[in-house]
Amino acid sequence: MDHRLYRGDMEAVCAALPEAARLDLVYLDPPYGVGSTMSAREATGQARGKKRKGSGRDAYHDGADVDGLVAMLERCLVALAPHMSKRGCVYLHLDWRAVHDAKVAADRIFGRHAYCGDVAWTPGNGSRGARGFAVTHQTLLVYAMGGRRNLTFRTDHPLLREPYAETSLRMHFRHSDEEGRRYRERTVNGKTYRYYADEGRRLGSVWTDISAMRANTPLLDEGTGYPTQKPMKLLERILRASSHEGDTVADFMCGSGTTLAVAAALGRHFVGGDASDVAIEVTRRRLDQAGVDYRFEESRAARAIAADIPAAEAVPEPATS
Repeated sequence: MDHRLYRGDMEAVCAALPEAARLDLVYLDPPYGVGSTMSAREATGQARGKKRKGSGRDAYHDGADVDGLVAMLERCLVALAPHMSKRGCVYLHLDWRAVHDAKVAADRIFGRHAYCGDVAWTPGNGSRGARGFAVTHQTLLVYAMGGRRNLTFRTDHPLLREPYAETSLRMHFRHSDEEGRRYRERTVNGKTYRYYADEGRRLGSVWTDISAMRANTPLLDEGTGYPTQKPMKLLERILRASSHEGDTVADFMCGSGTTLAVAAALGRHFVGGDASDVAIEVTRRRLDQAGVDYRFEESRAARAIAADIPAAEAVPEPATS
């Protein structure tokens, strides 16, 4: 299947999907309810982020109306639900302003059984002045259409492992093999399993090892100047954990195109879209520079994402309670 990119909002692109299209992983990084227009850095000396004097072009407006934001998300998730595969999952990325309201809406659409927990990601931007504890993390809500048992969650890559705690290393990893690798053994039902310290443990739900700065500084090639750009390592972790080669990955609010670039590099098909002209320009430039072959359509001409998107069994009708 060819990769696809569309200029248009999520509802419009989802409405254009053919009935047989099924998505295996969807990542959504919508506005957060910040209450500002977000601008891009397109030239040396320009500012990115919240619009101010010296900013580049406006990328999108992130209004302070949380109720309106959640209502928009609810419409988008309703449009999305029929196109998820049975083993499909959704990562919804928000911060403290709207995440709790969004979870209630997503529970209503996908069903509470589909909720698989959340990830707390600390971008590493530091604490800022606030009454009480400064919020230094963002939240990714994770939903699996078939429930937690059907969630694709892989642990077969170093990016999906984390180091054992120092106390655990001292107490439990007391043996070494002929190559000098430390390990521990556990016997379960008469079978002995060996665990090596250098392989680490399965990744937990608090991610502190991926800095947002990699994507937000002009000093590194990864930065595009797009506001709120997410680091490639973050999306690589999500895609490696919850998709397989050949799967179809979608990001209908693709911003700078990080999800699409990572999907192409990892052998996944992608469907991308964004209503922002700046987002589409940045994404197209990024994909072109990476040598990714894709089809692009304007939203007004978007009649369908190609019928050759792999078809799969449809997910049951979304729950309403």
